[in-house]
Amino acid sequence: MLIPLANDPRDYAWGSTSLIADLVGRAPSGRPEAEVWFGDHPGDPSETPDGRTLDHWIADEGPSAGIDAPLPYLLKLLAAASALSIQAHPSKAQAEAGFAREEAAGIPRDASSRTYRDDNHKPELIVALSDTFRALAGVRDLDATRRLVAALGDGAAPLGEQLAATDASPSGIIGWLLADGAGAAREVIAAAVAADVPEFADELALARRLDQDFPGDPGIVVALLMNLVTLRRGEGLFVPAGVLHAYLEGLGVEIMAASDNVLRGGLTPKHVDATELVAVLDDTTGVPPVLLPVALGGGVRRYDVPVADFSLLAVTPGAGTASLPITGPAIALATSGSVTLTGGAAAGSVTLAPGQAALVTPDEKTLGVSGEGELFVALPGVSRSA
Repeated sequence: MLIPLANDPRDYAWGSTSLIADLVGRAPSGRPEAEVWFGDHPGDPSETPDGRTLDHWIADEGPSAGIDAPLPYLLKLLAAASALSIQAHPSKAQAEAGFAREEAAGIPRDASSRTYRDDNHKPELIVALSDTFRALAGVRDLDATRRLVAALGDGAAPLGEQLAATDASPSGIIGWLLADGAGAAREVIAAAVAADVPEFADELALARRLDQDFPGDPGIVVALLMNLVTLRRGEGLFVPAGVLHAYLEGLGVEIMAASDNVLRGGLTPKHVDATELVAVLDDTTGVPPVLLPVALGGGVRRYDVPVADFSLLAVTPGAGTASLPITGPAIALATSGSVTLTGGAAAGSVTLAPGQAALVTPDEKTLGVSGEGELFVALPGVSRSA
Protein backbone atom coordinates (compact mmCIF):
# COMPACT_ATOMS: atom_id res chain seq x y z
CA MET A 1 0.00 0.00 0.00
CA LEU A 2 0.97 3.60 -0.62
CA ILE A 3 -0.51 5.79 2.12
CA PRO A 4 -0.18 9.59 1.84
CA LEU A 5 0.96 11.23 5.09
CA ALA A 6 0.44 14.77 6.33
CA ASN A 7 1.42 16.79 9.39
CA ASP A 8 1.55 20.40 10.57
CA PRO A 9 4.84 22.20 11.24
CA ARG A 10 5.91 22.41 14.87
CA ASP A 11 6.36 26.00 16.01
CA TYR A 12 9.50 25.78 18.14
CA ALA A 13 10.98 29.25 18.74
CA TRP A 14 14.18 28.45 16.81
CA GLY A 15 12.27 27.61 13.64
CA SER A 16 12.42 29.53 10.39
CA THR A 17 9.42 31.56 9.29
CA SER A 18 10.10 30.98 5.60
CA LEU A 19 12.17 27.86 4.74
CA ILE A 20 9.40 25.25 4.92
CA ALA A 21 6.87 27.60 3.30
CA ASP A 22 9.29 28.24 0.43
CA LEU A 23 9.89 24.51 -0.02
CA VAL A 24 6.21 23.66 -0.32
CA GLY A 25 5.35 26.81 -2.32
CA ARG A 26 2.97 28.65 -0.01
CA ALA A 27 2.93 31.96 1.81
CA PRO A 28 4.64 31.98 5.21
CA SER A 29 2.29 31.56 8.16
CA GLY A 30 4.01 34.32 10.14
CA ARG A 31 4.97 31.84 12.87
CA PRO A 32 8.19 29.86 13.34
CA GLU A 33 7.96 26.54 11.48
CA ALA A 34 10.73 24.35 12.86
CA GLU A 35 9.97 20.71 12.06
CA VAL A 36 7.48 18.54 10.22
CA TRP A 37 7.39 14.97 11.51
CA PHE A 38 6.74 11.96 9.29
CA GLY A 39 6.26 8.79 11.31
CA ASP A 40 4.27 7.19 14.09
CA HIS A 41 6.06 8.82 17.03
CA PRO A 42 3.39 9.42 19.71
CA GLY A 43 4.62 12.97 20.26
CA ASP A 44 3.24 14.05 16.87
CA PRO A 45 2.22 11.17 14.58
CA SER A 46 1.45 11.83 10.92
CA GLU A 47 -2.13 11.72 9.69
CA THR A 48 -3.50 9.38 7.04
CA PRO A 49 -6.18 10.34 4.48
CA ASP A 50 -8.94 8.61 6.47
CA GLY A 51 -8.33 10.85 9.50
CA ARG A 52 -6.40 8.34 11.61
CA THR A 53 -2.98 9.10 13.00
CA LEU A 54 -0.26 6.82 11.67
CA ASP A 55 0.26 5.05 15.01
CA HIS A 56 -3.42 4.09 15.03
CA TRP A 57 -3.33 3.13 11.34
CA ILE A 58 -0.38 0.81 11.98
CA ALA A 59 -2.12 -0.71 15.01
CA ASP A 60 -5.20 -1.44 12.86
CA GLU A 61 -3.70 -2.23 9.46
CA GLY A 62 -0.02 -2.87 10.09
CA PRO A 63 -0.08 -6.63 10.77
CA SER A 64 -1.67 -7.42 7.42
CA ALA A 65 0.78 -5.11 5.64
CA GLY A 66 3.89 -6.47 7.35
CA ILE A 67 4.51 -3.55 9.73
CA ASP A 68 5.34 -3.94 13.40
CA ALA A 69 4.82 -0.93 15.67
CA PRO A 70 6.52 1.30 16.43
CA LEU A 71 8.60 2.31 13.43
CA PRO A 72 12.32 2.23 14.31
CA TYR A 73 12.92 5.72 12.92
CA LEU A 74 11.41 9.20 12.66
CA LEU A 75 11.82 11.27 9.48
CA LYS A 76 11.63 15.08 9.61
CA LEU A 77 11.93 18.29 7.69
CA LEU A 78 13.99 20.60 9.92
CA ALA A 79 14.19 24.38 9.36
CA ALA A 80 16.39 26.35 11.75
CA ALA A 81 16.70 30.13 11.91
CA SER A 82 18.58 30.15 15.23
CA ALA A 83 20.44 27.67 17.39
CA LEU A 84 18.87 24.54 18.81
CA SER A 85 20.09 23.47 22.24
CA ILE A 86 23.56 21.96 22.49
CA GLN A 87 22.95 18.28 23.14
CA ALA A 88 24.17 14.71 23.05
CA HIS A 89 22.37 11.38 23.09
CA PRO A 90 23.13 8.20 25.04
CA SER A 91 24.17 4.85 23.69
CA LYS A 92 21.63 2.01 23.78
CA ALA A 93 23.20 0.58 26.96
CA GLN A 94 23.28 3.99 28.65
CA ALA A 95 19.65 4.62 27.69
CA GLU A 96 18.51 1.28 29.07
CA ALA A 97 20.33 1.84 32.36
CA GLY A 98 19.21 5.46 32.72
CA PHE A 99 15.59 4.68 31.89
CA ALA A 100 15.50 1.82 34.41
CA ARG A 101 17.08 4.07 37.05
CA GLU A 102 14.54 6.86 36.61
CA GLU A 103 11.63 4.41 36.43
CA ALA A 104 12.74 2.90 39.75
CA ALA A 105 12.99 6.41 41.23
CA GLY A 106 9.39 7.08 40.26
CA ILE A 107 10.12 10.17 38.14
CA PRO A 108 7.12 10.77 35.84
CA ARG A 109 8.06 10.30 32.20
CA ASP A 110 6.70 13.75 31.32
CA ALA A 111 8.48 15.54 34.19
CA SER A 112 10.68 18.47 33.13
CA SER A 113 13.51 17.01 35.21
CA ARG A 114 13.30 13.61 33.52
CA THR A 115 16.36 12.76 31.41
CA TYR A 116 15.56 9.29 30.03
CA ARG A 117 12.04 9.13 28.60
CA ASP A 118 12.58 5.75 26.93
CA ASP A 119 15.22 3.02 26.76
CA ASN A 120 16.48 3.69 23.23
CA HIS A 121 19.48 5.43 21.74
CA LYS A 122 19.07 8.34 19.30
CA PRO A 123 21.68 8.39 16.52
CA GLU A 124 20.69 10.88 13.83
CA LEU A 125 21.55 12.06 10.33
CA ILE A 126 20.89 15.50 8.85
CA VAL A 127 21.15 16.12 5.09
CA ALA A 128 21.23 19.71 3.83
CA LEU A 129 18.44 20.86 1.52
CA SER A 130 19.34 24.55 1.61
CA ASP A 131 22.45 25.75 -0.20
CA THR A 132 24.23 25.76 3.16
CA PHE A 133 23.34 24.26 6.52
CA ARG A 134 25.36 25.29 9.58
CA ALA A 135 25.85 23.21 12.70
CA LEU A 136 28.08 22.71 15.69
CA ALA A 137 29.30 19.12 15.83
CA GLY A 138 31.89 17.41 17.98
CA VAL A 139 34.64 18.99 20.06
CA ARG A 140 37.48 20.81 18.35
CA ASP A 141 41.07 19.63 18.77
CA LEU A 142 42.12 21.01 22.17
CA ASP A 143 45.34 22.55 20.86
CA ALA A 144 43.32 24.69 18.47
CA THR A 145 41.03 25.73 21.30
CA ARG A 146 44.04 26.64 23.42
CA ARG A 147 45.10 29.05 20.66
CA LEU A 148 41.64 30.59 20.63
CA VAL A 149 41.48 30.96 24.41
CA ALA A 150 44.98 32.44 24.60
CA ALA A 151 43.94 35.07 22.05
CA LEU A 152 40.97 36.09 24.22
CA GLY A 153 43.26 37.48 26.93
CA ASP A 154 42.79 37.66 30.69
CA GLY A 155 39.00 37.26 30.57
CA ALA A 156 39.42 33.68 29.42
CA ALA A 157 42.14 32.79 31.94
CA PRO A 158 39.98 30.39 34.03
CA LEU A 159 39.10 28.42 30.91
CA GLY A 160 42.75 28.50 29.88
CA GLU A 161 43.68 26.96 33.23
CA GLN A 162 41.23 24.12 32.63
CA LEU A 163 42.69 23.52 29.18
CA ALA A 164 46.25 23.58 30.54
CA ALA A 165 45.63 20.82 33.07
CA THR A 166 47.51 17.61 32.33
CA ASP A 167 44.25 15.64 32.51
CA ALA A 168 42.24 18.12 30.42
CA SER A 169 39.35 16.44 28.61
CA PRO A 170 36.30 17.81 26.81
CA SER A 171 33.89 16.17 29.23
CA GLY A 172 35.80 17.47 32.25
CA ILE A 173 35.91 21.03 30.93
CA ILE A 174 32.24 21.00 29.91
CA GLY A 175 31.23 19.53 33.27
CA TRP A 176 33.14 22.35 35.03
CA LEU A 177 31.51 25.02 32.86
CA LEU A 178 27.98 23.75 33.42
CA ALA A 179 28.29 22.89 37.12
CA ASP A 180 30.76 25.37 38.61
CA GLY A 181 31.94 27.77 35.94
CA ALA A 182 29.00 30.13 35.42
CA GLY A 183 30.96 33.16 36.60
CA ALA A 184 33.98 32.25 34.52
CA ALA A 185 31.70 31.61 31.53
CA ARG A 186 30.38 35.17 31.67
CA GLU A 187 33.95 36.49 31.56
CA VAL A 188 34.86 34.26 28.63
CA ILE A 189 31.73 35.34 26.76
CA ALA A 190 32.55 39.02 27.30
CA ALA A 191 36.08 38.45 26.03
CA ALA A 192 34.82 36.49 23.00
CA VAL A 193 32.23 39.13 22.09
CA ALA A 194 34.93 41.81 22.09
CA ALA A 195 37.69 39.78 20.42
CA ASP A 196 39.04 39.99 16.88
CA VAL A 197 40.92 36.78 16.07
CA PRO A 198 41.06 36.17 12.29
CA GLU A 199 41.67 32.41 12.64
CA PHE A 200 38.42 32.07 14.57
CA ALA A 201 36.39 34.91 13.04
CA ASP A 202 33.37 32.71 12.26
CA GLU A 203 33.34 31.12 15.72
CA LEU A 204 33.50 34.51 17.43
CA ALA A 205 30.77 35.91 15.20
CA LEU A 206 28.62 32.98 16.28
CA ALA A 207 29.42 33.69 19.94
CA ARG A 208 28.22 37.27 19.50
CA ARG A 209 25.00 36.06 17.90
CA LEU A 210 24.41 33.46 20.61
CA ASP A 211 24.97 36.04 23.32
CA GLN A 212 22.15 38.09 21.83
CA ASP A 213 19.81 35.08 21.87
CA PHE A 214 21.01 33.48 25.15
CA PRO A 215 22.71 36.23 27.20
CA GLY A 216 25.37 34.85 29.53
CA ASP A 217 24.47 31.20 28.88
CA PRO A 218 27.44 28.89 29.68
CA GLY A 219 26.46 26.98 26.54
CA ILE A 220 28.04 29.82 24.54
CA VAL A 221 31.42 28.78 25.93
CA VAL A 222 30.61 25.13 25.21
CA ALA A 223 29.92 26.24 21.63
CA LEU A 224 33.39 27.84 21.51
CA LEU A 225 34.85 24.39 22.21
CA MET A 226 33.00 22.80 19.28
CA ASN A 227 33.55 22.50 15.54
CA LEU A 228 31.59 24.91 13.35
CA VAL A 229 30.51 22.88 10.31
CA THR A 230 28.92 24.09 7.08
CA LEU A 231 27.19 21.51 4.90
CA ARG A 232 26.47 22.11 1.21
CA ARG A 233 23.24 20.90 -0.36
CA GLY A 234 23.15 17.10 -0.40
CA GLU A 235 25.90 16.69 2.18
CA GLY A 236 25.11 14.87 5.41
CA LEU A 237 26.24 14.89 9.02
CA PHE A 238 25.86 11.74 11.09
CA VAL A 239 25.76 12.16 14.88
CA PRO A 240 26.36 8.96 16.88
CA ALA A 241 25.96 8.48 20.63
CA GLY A 242 27.92 10.80 22.89
CA VAL A 243 28.74 13.47 20.29
CA LEU A 244 27.84 17.07 21.15
CA HIS A 245 25.93 18.91 18.44
CA ALA A 246 23.59 21.80 17.79
CA TYR A 247 21.99 22.78 14.50
CA LEU A 248 22.24 26.50 13.80
CA GLU A 249 20.72 27.55 10.49
CA GLY A 250 19.29 25.99 7.35
CA LEU A 251 16.82 23.49 5.92
CA GLY A 252 17.44 19.77 6.02
CA VAL A 253 16.01 16.28 6.00
CA GLU A 254 16.66 14.61 9.35
CA ILE A 255 16.27 10.96 10.27
CA MET A 256 16.83 9.50 13.72
CA ALA A 257 16.15 6.48 15.84
CA ALA A 258 12.77 6.75 17.55
CA SER A 259 13.72 8.16 20.96
CA ASP A 260 13.23 11.24 23.13
CA ASN A 261 16.48 10.90 25.09
CA VAL A 262 18.31 14.24 25.00
CA LEU A 263 21.13 15.38 27.31
CA ARG A 264 21.37 19.16 26.97
CA GLY A 265 24.48 21.28 27.38
CA GLY A 266 23.20 24.84 27.10
CA LEU A 267 21.44 27.34 24.82
CA THR A 268 18.09 26.33 26.25
CA PRO A 269 15.72 27.12 29.13
CA LYS A 270 15.07 23.39 29.46
CA HIS A 271 16.57 21.05 32.04
CA VAL A 272 20.36 20.66 31.84
CA ASP A 273 21.64 17.58 33.68
CA ALA A 274 25.36 18.36 33.62
CA THR A 275 26.36 15.20 35.49
CA GLU A 276 24.54 12.86 33.11
CA LEU A 277 25.68 14.78 30.03
CA VAL A 278 29.30 14.35 31.09
CA ALA A 279 28.66 10.65 31.72
CA VAL A 280 27.54 10.05 28.12
CA LEU A 281 29.98 12.35 26.29
CA ASP A 282 32.50 10.93 23.86
CA ASP A 283 35.85 12.68 24.51
CA THR A 284 37.11 12.12 20.98
CA THR A 285 38.16 15.43 19.41
CA GLY A 286 38.40 16.53 15.80
CA VAL A 287 36.16 17.61 12.95
CA PRO A 288 33.40 15.08 12.16
CA PRO A 289 33.41 13.84 8.57
CA VAL A 290 30.93 15.21 6.08
CA LEU A 291 28.87 12.31 4.78
CA LEU A 292 28.50 12.02 1.01
CA PRO A 293 25.99 9.60 -0.47
CA VAL A 294 27.11 6.48 -2.32
CA ALA A 295 25.74 6.19 -5.86
CA LEU A 296 23.83 2.95 -6.41
CA GLY A 297 22.85 3.65 -10.02
CA GLY A 298 19.60 4.67 -11.65
CA GLY A 299 19.49 7.99 -9.83
CA VAL A 300 19.59 6.35 -6.38
CA ARG A 301 22.10 7.33 -3.69
CA ARG A 302 22.49 5.96 -0.16
CA TYR A 303 23.79 7.67 2.98
CA ASP A 304 25.71 4.93 4.77
CA VAL A 305 25.40 5.07 8.55
CA PRO A 306 26.60 2.47 11.11
CA VAL A 307 23.24 1.81 12.78
CA ALA A 308 20.43 -0.67 12.22
CA ASP A 309 17.61 1.74 13.08
CA PHE A 310 17.46 3.53 9.75
CA SER A 311 18.80 3.93 6.24
CA LEU A 312 18.28 6.96 3.99
CA LEU A 313 18.16 7.02 0.20
CA ALA A 314 18.08 10.05 -2.09
CA VAL A 315 16.40 9.50 -5.46
CA THR A 316 16.46 11.70 -8.59
CA PRO A 317 14.95 9.50 -11.31
CA GLY A 318 15.28 12.02 -14.15
CA ALA A 319 13.93 10.71 -17.44
CA GLY A 320 13.74 7.11 -16.24
CA THR A 321 12.10 5.19 -13.42
CA ALA A 322 14.12 4.26 -10.37
CA SER A 323 13.31 0.92 -8.76
CA LEU A 324 13.97 0.46 -5.04
CA PRO A 325 13.70 -2.76 -3.03
CA ILE A 326 11.43 -2.25 -0.02
CA THR A 327 12.73 -4.43 2.80
CA GLY A 328 10.69 -2.86 5.58
CA PRO A 329 8.25 -0.01 6.24
CA ALA A 330 9.41 2.99 4.20
CA ILE A 331 8.49 6.66 4.22
CA ALA A 332 9.09 8.64 1.03
CA LEU A 333 9.40 12.43 1.22
CA ALA A 334 9.55 14.68 -1.84
CA THR A 335 11.81 17.73 -1.62
CA SER A 336 11.70 19.19 -5.14
CA GLY A 337 9.78 18.93 -8.40
CA SER A 338 7.11 16.27 -8.73
CA VAL A 339 7.66 12.55 -8.21
CA THR A 340 5.29 9.65 -8.70
CA LEU A 341 5.43 6.48 -6.60
CA THR A 342 4.27 3.12 -7.90
CA GLY A 343 4.21 0.02 -5.73
CA GLY A 344 5.22 -3.43 -6.80
CA ALA A 345 2.03 -5.10 -5.59
CA ALA A 346 -0.88 -2.68 -5.29
CA ALA A 347 -2.53 -0.98 -8.23
CA GLY A 348 -2.41 2.79 -8.45
CA SER A 349 0.18 5.42 -7.70
CA VAL A 350 0.80 8.49 -5.55
CA THR A 351 2.28 11.75 -6.82
CA LEU A 352 4.13 13.91 -4.32
CA ALA A 353 4.97 17.60 -4.42
CA PRO A 354 7.72 19.11 -2.25
CA GLY A 355 7.02 18.59 1.44
CA GLN A 356 4.57 15.74 0.83
CA ALA A 357 5.21 12.18 2.02
CA ALA A 358 3.81 8.67 1.83
CA LEU A 359 4.16 5.42 3.74
CA VAL A 360 5.18 2.44 1.61
CA THR A 361 4.25 -0.86 3.23
CA PRO A 362 6.69 -3.80 3.04
CA ASP A 363 4.26 -5.98 1.09
CA GLU A 364 4.93 -3.79 -1.98
CA LYS A 365 8.43 -5.38 -2.19
CA THR A 366 9.58 -2.72 -4.68
CA LEU A 367 8.95 0.98 -5.19
CA GLY A 368 9.06 2.68 -8.59
CA VAL A 369 9.94 6.39 -8.61
CA SER A 370 9.48 8.57 -11.69
CA GLY A 371 9.28 12.26 -12.43
CA GLU A 372 11.49 15.33 -12.46
CA GLY A 373 12.23 15.89 -8.81
CA GLU A 374 13.99 14.65 -5.70
CA LEU A 375 12.80 12.13 -3.16
CA PHE A 376 14.22 10.90 0.14
CA VAL A 377 13.26 7.42 1.27
CA ALA A 378 13.62 6.29 4.89
CA LEU A 379 13.94 2.58 5.60
CA PRO A 380 15.01 0.41 8.51
CA GLY A 381 18.77 -0.07 8.44
CA VAL A 382 20.83 -3.22 8.46
CA SER A 383 22.73 -4.68 11.38
CA ARG A 384 26.40 -3.66 11.38
CA SER A 385 29.03 -2.76 13.93
CA ALA A 386 28.88 0.76 15.38
